[in-house]
Amino acid sequence: MPVYSLHKDRFFDPDPTVRKFASEIYNSTKELPIVSPHGHVDPKIFADNHPFPNPTELFLIPDHYLFRMLYSQGISLESLGIPSVNGKKVETDPQKIWKIFAENYYLFNGTPSGVWLDYEFNQVFGIKEKLNSNNAIKIYDELQEKINSPEFLPRNLFDKFNIEILATTDCVIDDLTFHKEIKTSGWNGKIVPCFRPDSLTDLSSNMWMPNIIKLGEKFGSEITSYKKYIQALEERRKFFKEMGATSTDHGVFSPFTQELSYNKVEEIFQRALKGDSTQEDVKLFTAHMLMEMARMSSEDGLVMQIHPGSYRNHNQIVFEKFGADKGCDIPIKMDFTFNLKELLNKYGNNPNYTLIIFTLDESTYSRELAPLAGHYPAMKLGPAWWFLDSIEGMTRYRELVTETAGFYNTVGFNDDTRAFVSIPARHDLSRRVDANYLAKLTAKHIINISEAIEIGYQLAYELVKKTYKL
Repeated sequence: MPVYSLHKDRFFDPDPTVRKFASEIYNSTKELPIVSPHGHVDPKIFADNHPFPNPTELFLIPDHYLFRMLYSQGISLESLGIPSVNGKKVETDPQKIWKIFAENYYLFNGTPSGVWLDYEFNQVFGIKEKLNSNNAIKIYDELQEKINSPEFLPRNLFDKFNIEILATTDCVIDDLTFHKEIKTSGWNGKIVPCFRPDSLTDLSSNMWMPNIIKLGEKFGSEITSYKKYIQALEERRKFFKEMGATSTDHGVFSPFTQELSYNKVEEIFQRALKGDSTQEDVKLFTAHMLMEMARMSSEDGLVMQIHPGSYRNHNQIVFEKFGADKGCDIPIKMDFTFNLKELLNKYGNNPNYTLIIFTLDESTYSRELAPLAGHYPAMKLGPAWWFLDSIEGMTRYRELVTETAGFYNTVGFNDDTRAFVSIPARHDLSRRVDANYLAKLTAKHIINISEAIEIGYQLAYELVKKTYKL
């Protein structure tokens, strides 16, 4: 079996002038610490610091990027061991699942997932063969041996990856128990929470009423009015800040914002408590709560992230069998100029407010988002997200926004990952793609190499720390 290695100039333009500049820019950023301001890694793995169970649960089970591709080729999620929510039996033999993964590894050629996996296997775990059906169990055993060793414990990998700070995403009513355990453990790794209120602001969520009851328990008083509801949310934000949070996160269907009168929102809230919400109630309440969250952020300083543009759980059958976040969230067309007008007019000029917008609808980057971020002081653009956080997607993002918004109205890279060991792979890809984009500008004499190196540093490290107040 030939030795497999990653090319030192991967993802750089073949033009020798561009490649030379790209290599120089990348080399100036590749050793910078990783700042991961938003993701979905479970803090429990760092609190417990136990060995990962096996390669299948480390790589495949938590990563919907991977099993969505396999599912698209007719491979059942049951056969991949994805836990069901309806009690249906799924495959539990991790080696059998790994064999399926290996037999179909070729499906990831040319995709972001393939790029990340190649890096993880080769650079993180030192695997010098490309995974396939013939070497599947051999590589599985090699990975199992390594993850059982102290070197590959979660905290040691965190340090090895040179992660300076990692933000998780946590429900409003979470006790943040694992964050507390990490803080009192004596370990120096910095893990902070992020305030995610969606299940308490989306009246259509089947968890809204149960979570309202839990919110009341945290607040110390039953939530019987909109006023109490807001007070309880403000208390939870204060608790999250005390635990190190610097941001909030809002995954909404639409970025529509509208401030309602107190009487109007109280009427909607009371109908929700009775289980009588209408579709119009759901729309208006979410729009109003985005305004409320912006108000709170302008007062307590938490950075506000909004990521609309996704039709979540599009595959109803998969959702009913396996629950949310199983790879069937699909991009939809968005409007930002009209929908954000009320919010930006009220808070977009406030120096104490920061709004980061992400989207899956890349058609809006040059038409709406870059002009908005290029004007309103409070608004910044998040990086290309999900299906777009690829070599071509990241490049298109820079091409579409830079001339209007510049580099300094963007916020660096956000890996948004559930798969912990993919973090260095994804940041390395981002730094290489940005280096290549800057190299092209340098080769065209639009910027000089000193400016390119400084911008590369900002994109890889400084902008994310500044914007997220880290």
